Amino acid sequence: MKEYEVFVETINPCGGSRHAQSEFIDVEAESPEAYVKEHGRFPVMDTFENPQGDVVIVTGDSNGYIIRYTFSE
Repeated sequence: MKEYEVFVETINPCGGSRHAQSEFIDVEAESPEAYVKEHGRFPVMDTFENPQGDVVIVTGDSNGYIIRYTFSE
């Protein structure tokens, strides 16, 4: 298991990303994908690596709710 610092942004359709709720959490998981699959509320929409090398996983529903997880080791 690896330890990650995760920045979680919860975005609703009314407020958009300007009014996102955000938090930092420390997690221990096999991989970022495994953590989101086990603990996420919505299906995965996109997975990519940002320029800093962090794994970013975006989940959401079809009504505009989005949760973006940014995993840093």
